[in-house]
This record gives sequence, C-alpha cells and structure tokens, in this order.
Amino acid sequence: MKHLADAIGEIVPSLHPERAHALSRDLIARGDAKAVTSLSDVLSSVIPAAGIKKLHEAALNEGVSCRDLGLMLAAASASAASALKASGSTELVWTGPTSDLVSVRRTEQVLTGLVDAAESRVFLVSFVAYKVGPVIAALHKAVARGVVLKILLEKSADRGGTVTTDSAATLKANVPGAKIYEWSNDPAAGEHRGSMHAKCAVADGKVAFVTSANLTEAAMERNMELGVLLRGGPSPRLLEQHLEALITTRLVRAI
Repeated sequence: MKHLADAIGEIVPSLHPERAHALSRDLIARGDAKAVTSLSDVLSSVIPAAGIKKLHEAALNEGVSCRDLGLMLAAASASAASALKASGSTELVWTGPTSDLVSVRRTEQVLTGLVDAAESRVFLVSFVAYKVGPVIAALHKAVARGVVLKILLEKSADRGGTVTTDSAATLKANVPGAKIYEWSNDPAAGEHRGSMHAKCAVADGKVAFVTSANLTEAAMERNMELGVLLRGGPSPRLLEQHLEALITTRLVRAI
C-alpha cells in the first residue's frame, strides 16, 4: 500500500479540506466498485492528469475499492489539515474567472465563513460597504450570538471623506450591534489627505483575511479580486493588536 499512500499524499496538499472531504464522500458512496474505474470521474476536475495517473496505477496494483480509497483520502486530508493548523496555513482566495488547475475559494465564501466561525470578536476593515446581503446576514448572526463586531470604514463625503456612499449608516441600520469606526485623518490636509483603503478581517486573533475586495456586491460577485486567508501563526494576532492600538491611540474613532 506504500505506493498508493504516497500517491494520495502527493495530491492532498493541493486540495482544500472541504474539497477533499467531498471527494472522499463521493468515493465512499460508490462502495465496493473498483477504484480505478471511478478515479477519472471523481478527480479529473480538481487534480492534474499526472497525479491521477500515478494514483490510478497505484490503485490498480492494490486492487482497492472506492470505499477504501475514499477512507484513505479522508484520513490523509485530516492529517494534513491537523499539521497545517498546528503550524499556521495560508490559503489563496479568488473571485473572478477560474481554472481547473488551482483549487481556490471565493471571497464571499471565505469572509462569511470567517464571521460564522468567530467565537468572541471580529474586526472588519473596508473602504466602502453596500449591497452585500450574505455578508450582512453573517455579521447580524454573529452579533446576535454575542460576538463583538468592530468595523473600520472610509468616511463618507459629507463627513470629509472620499466616498459618496454612507457605509456607516448602512451598517448601523442593518447590523445595529456593530461598533463603527473611521480614520480621524486631518480634513485640513484637503486633497493631500489619505483614504482608509485597507481591506481585511480578523477573528479572535486566530484567523485573518487580507483581500483586495471591498464589502460590495461587485467585489463579491463580478470583480477580479485576490486575497489570502491566514490561519494560525503570529500574523492574525498582530493584525488584531494593531487595529485595536489604532482605537486606543484615537487614530481611528467611533462614529
């Protein structure tokens, strides 16, 4: 079984755990059928041809069933996920045109997942926010279950900012329990003043999402947006501490 285990071990790191679990469930559901007859159907859309070929040859030599291969895939994925959790992991996040060569999750899926999994606190930063129903729904549920939600936004034009949309008013109306902040950038600087252009989210000091995407329908559905999701390691904690320090030093202020 060593060659089969090696072949599985080579493909698992390229699969997101959710995708690996879905594939393993599909294989297990096929039961006693020989794995070699199902590999192409199950894996061709997510695994490069070279990986499927090596797995096919190993499965053929061992004569394993779909059920056995599915169980092995699930075990290997769980082991890989556990190792990543211990050391910290980085995941690419993408909205826009996709390919079958690289497995990535969409911006909205990652952001709502981060909020849904938060246990005590979320700090969200965006230039602007409007028309993001699924994200608003996730934020509302988080506040309802006791999560402390802080959101930093660019000022609206009527408050000396650079956006015409009053994102703060929108979020206050839809997520009344959220604490809304803005950068207390000196308006006297006029056209030379900066904008609050960062976009990120951090939950519980454990998970951070840094992205090009604003909290808008276009960013979640139509634009080409790129981000990274960081689990574990020092970066999520440091990002949260930095954002909190901006509040403590009154560089950003509650609205």
